[in-house]
Amino acid sequence: MDLILDAIWETFLLLSQGDSEIWSITLRTLIICGSSTIISFAFGASAGFCLAVLPFRGRAALVTFANTGMGMPPVIAGLLVAILLWRSGPFGGLNLIYTPIAMIISQCVIAIPLVAAITAGSFMSLPESLFLQIRSLGAGRKETLLLLAYEARLGLMVAMMAGFGAVISEVGAAMMVGGNLAGDTRVLTTATVLLVSKGEFGRALAYGIVLLAMVFVVAVILTSVQNLARKRI
Repeated sequence: MDLILDAIWETFLLLSQGDSEIWSITLRTLIICGSSTIISFAFGASAGFCLAVLPFRGRAALVTFANTGMGMPPVIAGLLVAILLWRSGPFGGLNLIYTPIAMIISQCVIAIPLVAAITAGSFMSLPESLFLQIRSLGAGRKETLLLLAYEARLGLMVAMMAGFGAVISEVGAAMMVGGNLAGDTRVLTTATVLLVSKGEFGRALAYGIVLLAMVFVVAVILTSVQNLARKRI
């Protein structure tokens, strides 16, 4: 208990005294994970919509692949991205290994199947009568997409929350492709792992509290938007 109280006090001191390290790591975490969430949602939601609505050969196999990706271990994603971006790999000439971009790529590999599977499930759960009504109104492709997205808005919010949760809590792939470099690729999760390995449990708990606070704030915002959308049903 004393260790937790000490961590809370140290967190207060770090934030109130403007500790440059924790603020820079927190900002870097927000930028990397925020970028990964936006990109993953854009590609994942689009893929999920196509899987749910558009009839094409092999759709069932792709849906199964997306569902399988939901349980893919992050270290596997990190390993695949590391092989591709390694200096001797296919894209080694881009010099992306151990950079924030590599971390964003690995996090997108983790989150896109998750977002796609949830989005596909949301659109598939819509009643068939809704599709018939939209067609009878003579809606174009753009209007159809907007109407379906509006009806599936709660599921889309869940997909976004799940995607953010996957990338903000990820550590294995981030260590593999980011290298946990101070001032460059070190984020709150990887910094916490490093501090624990050094036995600095107080500061590690302080970083953990900051991470939990960040997740809580984002969850409150997304939940508020979701509740607002639910009231309009």
